[in-house]
Amino acid sequence: MPLNFPSRRKWLLLGLISSITLISPLASSMFAPGVSFMDVDLHNTNTTISALTVSIFVLGYVVGPLFLSPLSEIYGRRPVLFVANALFCVWQIGCALAPNISALIVFRFFAGIGGSGCLTIGGGVIADLFRREQRGMATAIYGAGPLLGPVIGPICGGFIAERAGWRWVFWVLLIAATLTTAGVEMLNRETNPRVLIRRKTEALRASLNRPELISAYDTAGGEQSKVTILRSGLLRPLKMLFRSPIVFLLALYMSVVYGLLYLLFTTITGVFQGSYGWHPEICGLAYIGVGLGFFLGLATVAKISDATVIRMTKANNGVFEPEMRLPACVIFAMFIPITFFWYGWAAEYHVHWIVPILGLMPFGFGMIGIFMPIQTYLIDSFPDFAASALAALTASRSLFGALLPLAAPSMYSKLGLGWGNSVLGFIALGLIPVPALMFKFGDEERRSINVNWVL
Repeated sequence: MPLNFPSRRKWLLLGLISSITLISPLASSMFAPGVSFMDVDLHNTNTTISALTVSIFVLGYVVGPLFLSPLSEIYGRRPVLFVANALFCVWQIGCALAPNISALIVFRFFAGIGGSGCLTIGGGVIADLFRREQRGMATAIYGAGPLLGPVIGPICGGFIAERAGWRWVFWVLLIAATLTTAGVEMLNRETNPRVLIRRKTEALRASLNRPELISAYDTAGGEQSKVTILRSGLLRPLKMLFRSPIVFLLALYMSVVYGLLYLLFTTITGVFQGSYGWHPEICGLAYIGVGLGFFLGLATVAKISDATVIRMTKANNGVFEPEMRLPACVIFAMFIPITFFWYGWAAEYHVHWIVPILGLMPFGFGMIGIFMPIQTYLIDSFPDFAASALAALTASRSLFGALLPLAAPSMYSKLGLGWGNSVLGFIALGLIPVPALMFKFGDEERRSINVNWVL
């Protein structure tokens, strides 16, 4: 039973999957500073196509979770994670050797599908290994990669694209991803308890010659076929997304915030190249503002998440409610709109470069404080289907992250950086009450859910 693994082994397994969860999102934005060099090399003048070469990777995150999650329920977390990581590595070669922009877009899309494996399976691993009083810290560690990766990526990508060429961005990703994948596979082990007990049952059937034996998880209705598990698993994330108001509203909230992040990212390189005269390799350093906000938010969430839940559980006569994860989200959500007004108008009036960079910090701080509690909340609410719940979150937010940036060039050209970012700030202001509503009404809605619709 993975919940009974030694503590050292649990944190090792979490560290392994967290390592590849950093590399995959790193690939989503690492190419961004090299787009201008790619445009020259591949003779592209369409700014929308340029943006698509970056965001198409995130569109792969929409497709991958929908079938990788059920596959992990059939074959286990470890083999599915390895195959997904291997595909992620292989498609980096295609990107590095892409003969034209169409091929690059296709290869980036398939790389995104492979890279989504760690994002899909990680939530299931946390539910497999950790009890609820430890899940806040575990989710904070695991969730750092998807948020820090897109920030670290442009910092590294700018220097690589400027000094070695845009194709070397993908060769560097290939080297890092292959080494990490090899390390993960050598040290990783299976954590899905249903798969472990199924393997044990099959071994006992063979050794004892007792074909009638079934596992404890299958006693209610007999052992399901792999086709049945796959079919129900493919539909489960969509059922959770569209049949549960809780999952739908929180997924929509996270999706909009995630889309705002990538929409914001589309302006940073152009602003610091055009307004401040920075070279592409230096432009990546402008993302440090978001990164500092992420680190501050991560430290804060890791410190208060589990402690807050333990305190609220004691005050509730020892009864734990998953909604106890959400109150802090309201406070963190207030930081999101600050960035758009601060950064937008500072860039509009060409204020000293340090001002817009500092203006990016509140967004990073607030985003961490939103993402971590919501992910932990869904893991607590659906521990048996945590992989499917996070697959629904990953697919929906990635769809927004891939498509919203495509609207950036026309929006900023018409409204400018000041009013363009202010519009985004007003949207973020309107979203602040969402976690408060979930905290107040989520308990009643969650208890009314019939678990049969996710089976």
